[in-house]
Amino acid sequence: MAEQYQALDPEHIAFIEQQHIFFTATAGAEGYINLSPKGMDSLRVLDSTRVVWLNLTGSGNESAAHVLENGRMTIMFCSFEKKPLILRLYGQATVCHARDEAWQELSAFFPEHPGARQIFTLNVAMVQTSCGYAVPYFDFKEDRSMLANWAEARGEEGLRDYWEQKNILSLDGQQTGIFEDP
Repeated sequence: MAEQYQALDPEHIAFIEQQHIFFTATAGAEGYINLSPKGMDSLRVLDSTRVVWLNLTGSGNESAAHVLENGRMTIMFCSFEKKPLILRLYGQATVCHARDEAWQELSAFFPEHPGARQIFTLNVAMVQTSCGYAVPYFDFKEDRSMLANWAEARGEEGLRDYWEQKNILSLDGQQTGIFEDP
């Protein structure tokens, strides 16, 4: 059954490093809850209480709006292979854009990705594990290249135009800070 920890232990970190997919969840005080699958080698554990993930351009930008509003974020990992396990990280997140001073330092943790949009840092307040007995088995085949190809074909100017059209406001009409802090 579920167990709670104040920080990641080495076993948790090893489990996270083996995962090809993770899920992020954020919510504003009102409106829609956002839950998104993430992959493409876009998460790093910095220490037992901090993780960062590189957010790539997508059709929406909900996480950024929610984090600007209240900072709440949950990241979930689950084992689709071998031993079942669900691991959740609860905490407060901050968002960093390419215009921010911390971008150079944080982006150095990741391979270069076309369409890199933000980097989120999650300050972990609680780690929770649970059994994962109902999670089905899946075999990892490979990462998809479609998003990277799409972003590469658009180029910097095309991505900026896309952000202006699709990423300035959340579904609830909240500012995302993609171009400047609201």
